[in-house]
Amino acid sequence: MSQTTTTGQALTTRRGDAAHRWRGADIRPLPASDRLAIGADQAGRHRAATHCLVTVDITIARGLIAASGAGLSFTAFAVASVARTAAEHPEVHAYRDWRGRRVTHRHVDLTVPVEVRTRNGRFAAAHVLRDADIRDVEDISAELRAVKEGRLHSDGAGIATRFPPLLRVPGVVRGICTVLDRSVRARQRTGTVAVTTIAGPAAWGGGFGIVPLALMPLQVVIGGIGRHRHISGHLIDWHEMLDLTVTFDRRLVADASAAEFVARLRSVVEKAEVLPQRWPS
Repeated sequence: MSQTTTTGQALTTRRGDAAHRWRGADIRPLPASDRLAIGADQAGRHRAATHCLVTVDITIARGLIAASGAGLSFTAFAVASVARTAAEHPEVHAYRDWRGRRVTHRHVDLTVPVEVRTRNGRFAAAHVLRDADIRDVEDISAELRAVKEGRLHSDGAGIATRFPPLLRVPGVVRGICTVLDRSVRARQRTGTVAVTTIAGPAAWGGGFGIVPLALMPLQVVIGGIGRHRHISGHLIDWHEMLDLTVTFDRRLVADASAAEFVARLRSVVEKAEVLPQRWPS
């Protein structure tokens, strides 16, 4: 009986609280950064995406980064690996211009989201790393750190912070993203490859992130990190495995080219080719 009485009193209390709670809706305009992100997704709807789910061994890379003592970013390592591989396979980040012609870049300008602070709050700005294919991991790490700390201006934050009222005009965001998608001159500023993350470089447990292609014809999503048992002869140890999602525009990238790119990217990451194999003491 006492238990029934206690439960009844708790229900009465909760119903009393519900009677006095505010049940309105908080309606606010979308931030300019969100409007740009939505516009980029809409601009990419005409692409036919092919998603490749890849698990790569990053044991060597994580060990080298930890031993470097240089404060290297794992994201910078991933960026450098993707950029080097994309430079070797320029066909995988080709796109179509206004006249339907195939455009291929020999250099790799790569975008990566960096959380920055602005007067409108914090948001992930799409920062463009110029010539990422020929830069080392230490250099890229320093640039990403400078953007995050506000010591270096990010191009991706420019439109969102300078012209937020303009982005609320119907059709403006779509027009901007259409130009960025098809203009060769605009591509020289925005790049053709994107590396993003859904779980953070230190997230454990594994997991893939599948997102639609937006403006970039080649997109690599960094997923989670898991530990897998590795058997070598009579020895069993644990290796760190990273889940990657590599997305291509199937209209322009043949399946064979996509497979070659993924195989080469796996080798570059697992052998940590963008990192010095020994650091100076």
